[in-house]
Order: sequence, then structure tokens, then C-alpha cells
Amino acid sequence: MTSRTDGARPNESASTLGYEQARDELIEVVRRLEAGGTTLEESLALWERGEELAKVCRHWLEGARARLDAALAADEEADGGTGDGADG
Repeated sequence: MTSRTDGARPNESASTLGYEQARDELIEVVRRLEAGGTTLEESLALWERGEELAKVCRHWLEGARARLDAALAADEEADGGTGDGADG
């Protein structure tokens, strides 16, 4: 049995991955864990890698949310700040 995951880069630091790369590798890790047939040691290593990848995805999503919020705030300022926040 091989420890290689399709498309995964086990030696690549999770922090250097883009969102899509981390998400795709995380999907593969989950698939392998759900399929079973791995040793306890392999399962633990997969779980740890999955945790790292989930953090990377969360980081990218939080960054995207911050950029979106900043863009929306800038648009509101450009519109003269007429929005009072009240739903009308």
C-alpha cells in the first residue's frame, strides 16, 4: 500500500498552499479516513494533516471575508455614508 494521496503534496507545508489546493487535499484526506483500511499510525497522520489543511482553509476564508468587508465599507464611504445601518 502507498501513502501517496492523489494530488496531495505530503511534504509541502500547509501554510504555503492556496485555498483550492488545501481544500482539495483535505477532501482527499477525509475520503481516505472514511474509506478505512489504514493503520492507526496512518490514520493519526491523516487526521493531523487534515487539521492543518482545515486551518489553512479557515485562514483563507477569514482573509476573504475581511477583504469583502473592507470593500463593502469603502463602497459605503464612497456613496457618502448615507446608509444608517437601519433596515428600511
